[in-house]
Amino acid sequence: MKTNKIIYLATLFLIVASICSCKTIPENVTAVKPFYKEKYLGKWYEIARLDFKFEKDLNNTTAEYSLKDDGEIKVVNKGYNVKKHKWTQAIGKAKFVGSEDIAMLKVSFFGPFYAGYNIIAIDENYKYALVAGKSTKYLWILSRETTIPDAIKKDYLRIAEKTGYTTKDLIWVKQDKQN
Repeated sequence: MKTNKIIYLATLFLIVASICSCKTIPENVTAVKPFYKEKYLGKWYEIARLDFKFEKDLNNTTAEYSLKDDGEIKVVNKGYNVKKHKWTQAIGKAKFVGSEDIAMLKVSFFGPFYAGYNIIAIDENYKYALVAGKSTKYLWILSRETTIPDAIKKDYLRIAEKTGYTTKDLIWVKQDKQN
């Protein structure tokens, strides 16, 4: 009886560990190192993305990052739903997967469920960023302004294609409204 209980608990532990240790970055993709979280905080405009259900029909999307007292990063995503003609907002949190000097994080908007958030390219002034999700289905180009220079755009597209992303599927986000 005691042996069965130990086997059951060990199996349960392995299942929970495997669920919690889901990969957060695609193969062949590397997060930025060194990374300086303080420089990354603040408001970012979404320039382009691979579309997915939580951002469907959104334009004028932004993400704002701020440091919470407990060391987590508060995430506030906003966007204008062009079909419903109204602003939407989602508030979440981000945590580093490992060391804080590696731009590999996980973000949650729904309780205990996290998704990968990996900065895979960033300029030295932290004005432009290329962000990968946990797979090649998730990609964002971000800017501190509502536009991005062509040279940065071309460079980020080249990086994304080289690591397996289908950049022709990117949605180029309109930034024509203020909230």
